[in-house]
Amino acid sequence: MRKKDDEKEKSIKEAVVKLILELGFHGTSISKIAKEAGVSPATVYIYYENKEIMLQDIYHEYSEEIFDYLLSRIYKDMDGHQLIEMLARGYYNYIQENGEIFHFVDQFSSCPALASHCLERKGIKNLNDLLQEMKDKKVLKDFQNDNLVAILFYPVKSIAIKQCTSDVEQDNLLEEMIMIIQDALLL
Repeated sequence: MRKKDDEKEKSIKEAVVKLILELGFHGTSISKIAKEAGVSPATVYIYYENKEIMLQDIYHEYSEEIFDYLLSRIYKDMDGHQLIEMLARGYYNYIQENGEIFHFVDQFSSCPALASHCLERKGIKNLNDLLQEMKDKKVLKDFQNDNLVAILFYPVKSIAIKQCTSDVEQDNLLEEMIMIIQDALLL
């Protein structure tokens, strides 16, 4: 049996993200992925049993990466204003720095097959635990976590993916949105 190579695996993941964003799931074949990654189709099968499992594994890995990125910026003694600002800016920065990965995860986040068992996933569990802790400390209003997540992240996503807005305008929009979110969620 052939040995796995981290660089080949990385190339395959990058090819999957690029092709699925360009061609969609059904337009992306193992042979196209292999060609884009610069490997043989047999090499792709060393890493993934089939296209569906490949998509699931890559989706889960990258969605966890987003949570890790966000939560790594949080420290224990942050007040509510700092927490909201760090989460909002972190999300905005992640989208700006990792556009393809973000759009890939975002595209498939509503897919029932990929989102199954999402509450069991480490990243969302850690975020929910953080939000609950902040509600228990009477820092955040006692809204359901799904609503807190929506208020925290969807407006930031809207700003980050705006195509026809200058960096200065985006910074101003983000700054104002952070204040709006803080006003909406903090006690």
